[in-house]
Amino acid sequence: MLRPHRKRSPRRLIAAATALCTAALAGTLFAGPASARPSPATTPAGTASRYPFMSPAGTPTAGHPVTTTAQPATAGNKVVGYFIDWGTYARNYQVKNIETSGSAAKLTHINYAFGNVQGGKCAIGDSYADYDKAFTADQSVDGKADTWDDPNGLRGNFNQLRKLKKLHPDLKVLWSFGGWTWSGGFGEAAKNPEAFAQSCYDLVKDPRWADVFDGIDIDWEYPNACGLSCDTSGKDALADVLKALRAKFGQNNLLTAAITADASDGGKMDAADYAGAAQYVDWYDPMTYDYFGAWDAKGPTAPHSPLTAYDGIPKAGFNTTDTLTKLKKLGVPSDKLLLGVGFYGRGWSGVTQDAPGGTATGAAPGTYEAGIDDYKVLKDRCPATGKVGGTAYAKCGDQWWSYDTPETIGTKMAFKDAQGLGGTFFWELSGDTANGDLIKAIE
Repeated sequence: MLRPHRKRSPRRLIAAATALCTAALAGTLFAGPASARPSPATTPAGTASRYPFMSPAGTPTAGHPVTTTAQPATAGNKVVGYFIDWGTYARNYQVKNIETSGSAAKLTHINYAFGNVQGGKCAIGDSYADYDKAFTADQSVDGKADTWDDPNGLRGNFNQLRKLKKLHPDLKVLWSFGGWTWSGGFGEAAKNPEAFAQSCYDLVKDPRWADVFDGIDIDWEYPNACGLSCDTSGKDALADVLKALRAKFGQNNLLTAAITADASDGGKMDAADYAGAAQYVDWYDPMTYDYFGAWDAKGPTAPHSPLTAYDGIPKAGFNTTDTLTKLKKLGVPSDKLLLGVGFYGRGWSGVTQDAPGGTATGAAPGTYEAGIDDYKVLKDRCPATGKVGGTAYAKCGDQWWSYDTPETIGTKMAFKDAQGLGGTFFWELSGDTANGDLIKAIE
C-alpha cells in the first residue's frame, strides 16, 4: 500500500518502458509444439483461485509482441497486497511482519482476505483471527500486548491493522469478501443487491472497527460462470451488485473487485458485463496468475503467470497481455486496471523436460498444499533456471516450477508503465521473503 513518504523511483517514459519490456522479453520465447488442453469448462483452468482459495485464468504467441504503443494514460502507482487472515496460524505471518519486512513502506493498500458471503449477506470469515485473538507484545505492531479489558473490545488482526495504519497514516485497508471458497454466496446476494450492500456496509462500518477499513473489495469467482461452484446470476449481476455497493458506500469509500483473467473466446470474461460494471469501481484486480497448474496432473508444464504468450503455450488467451488487452477492448479504462503478480509458484513432479511443455505425473509437493509453494521457499529449494513468456521457471530433480522473481517483476513493471495501468497488486504478503525481496521490485 502506498505511503506518501515512501521513496519511489522516477516514472519511466513510455518509450523507455517499451524498449525495456521488449528487450527483457527477447530470447525468452519457447519454441515447441503446440499442446492440446481440455476446455476450461471441464477443467479447473481459469477457475482455480488463490490458495487455498485459488483461481486460474489468460496473448500473443511468438511473433506477437507485447503491445506497448498508443497508451495515452499515465501509469498509476498503487501497490495493493493481500493479507490472509489464516496466515496467523500455521504460516505465522502476522500484521507485524508487514512492518518488519519493509512491505508497509511500499504498500498503498492492503486487501484483508477474506470475509464470507452467506445468506445473501456479508459475514465474518474468522472471528478469532479477525478481532478476538490476543497478540503478545512481541507479536504486536507497536510492541504492546492486547488486553482483555480494553474498553474498545478489539483485538486480533483488526487491531493490529489499526496500529499499522497509525504508523503509516496514508495506508488504506479494504476488506475483501468471497474468494475461491466463499464465492458461492454471491448468487444469493445478487437476488437482492441493495440488501446485500446494506449488510456489507453494516459489517465493514461496524463501530468497533470502522476506522480500520477504507472500503470493500469483492472477489466473486465467478459471476455467471463456474468456479468452485457454478453461478447462473446472469450477465448483469456483477454490475447490479457493484452499483448497489457504490450507492451504499458512497464516493468516500473505496470499492474494488478482483476479476477473472480468462481472455479466451467464450471464456469467463465474456460471461459478465465487466465493462459496464467498471463505472462503479475504483479499480479492478484481474487475477493474472494461476493460468496453468497441476490441476492438469499430466501437464503440459507451463508458467502459471506468463506476461506474454509463447510458442507452445497450452491455451490461447491465458496470459497477462491478452487479459489486459481484452479488458481494454471491452472498454475498461487502463487506469482502472492493476497488474497482478503472484508471490508463489506452481509446480509438477515426474517431469523430465527442462523447457515448458513437458509431461508430468502429478503435482509437486508443497509446504501447505500440493502443486504450490511460496517464493520464499522456492527461491532456494528450486532456483530459477530459465525464463519464458516474461516469467521464470525452475527444474530441480523431477520437479518443474514457475514463479516470478525480482528480475521478472521488473519486466512486468515496465509493461505496467507502458500500458498506463493503475498500479500493481499481488497475492499475497506471506509468500515474500522476510526482507520483502519481491515487493521491493514493484515500482
